[in-house]
Amino acid sequence: MSDMGLVVVGAGGRMGQTLIRTVHAMDGVSLAGAVERAGSPHVGKDAGAVAGLGPINVEISDDPLPVFAKADGVLDFTTPAASVTFAGYAAQARIAHVIGTTGFSAEEEAAIRAAARHATVVKSGNMSLGVNLLSVLVRQAAKALDAADFDIEILEMHHRNKVDAPSGTALLLGEAAARGREIDLADNSVRVRDGHTGVREDGPIGFATLRGGSVVGEHSVILAGTGERITLSHQAEDRTIFARGAVKAALWAREKKPGLYSMLDVLGLT
Repeated sequence: MSDMGLVVVGAGGRMGQTLIRTVHAMDGVSLAGAVERAGSPHVGKDAGAVAGLGPINVEISDDPLPVFAKADGVLDFTTPAASVTFAGYAAQARIAHVIGTTGFSAEEEAAIRAAARHATVVKSGNMSLGVNLLSVLVRQAAKALDAADFDIEILEMHHRNKVDAPSGTALLLGEAAARGREIDLADNSVRVRDGHTGVREDGPIGFATLRGGSVVGEHSVILAGTGERITLSHQAEDRTIFARGAVKAALWAREKKPGLYSMLDVLGLT
C-alpha cells in the first residue's frame, strides 16, 4: 500500500510544526498538504521550512478544500470552532480526521458526531500511549475502590498559554474514573473550591488546575483513603508523543468505516 497522505491543519503553530516533522520522519505516511488560517504569515511558505526541516515542496495554503481533496487524512490540533469546520470538510472528502483539539462545547461535540457519520474520526483528549494506558488503570482503580473509602482528585499542570481548563486529558481521566464508578462525571465533579466549602462529600471527582511556564503536560489522579493514598500519574516531556500517536491513529483509521473512535480503539484498549 502506498504511503498515507496526511494534511496538517494549523501548520504554523507549535503543534502543527511538530506534526509536520513527525510525518516527515515516520514510515508509511507523507505530507500531502498543510493549512493555516487566512491572513497567517505562514500562508504561501514551504511547510518544511516553517517546521525547521528545510524545503519539502509542500506549500501552506489557506484553502482547505482542494488540499483535503488530494489527501487520505487530516491531523488536527487547532481550536474547537476550526475543528468543527475541518470535520465538515473531511466528511465531504470522505477522509480520516484525527482530532487532538480539546475544549469543545456540547454543540461542537454534536457537530463532530454528525460529521463522523460520513468520515472516520478519531478524537481524544490525549493522543499519547501512556495517557491512554493510564486512563485504563484509573478506571480499574476507581471501580475497585469504593467512593465511601477513597476520594478521587485530579491535578493537572500545563504551560501558561493553554486556554482551556480542566485540560482535555484531565477530563479524559475524570471520565475514566466516572466510568469505573458508574456515575456521570458532569453531575459528579467539583471544578472550583473557594471560601468555606464545608467537608468533602463522598463521590464527586475533584479537579485542580495549574498553569505556568512551559510545562508540556503533567497529570496525577489521586485516590485518597484514610491512612493511605494512591497516585497514578503521567508527565509529558515532548509534544512529539502526541504527534506520533496522532499519526498512528490516522494509519489505523485508514481502512475503518465511518464513525467516531477514540485512542482506546486505536490501541485495542476498549
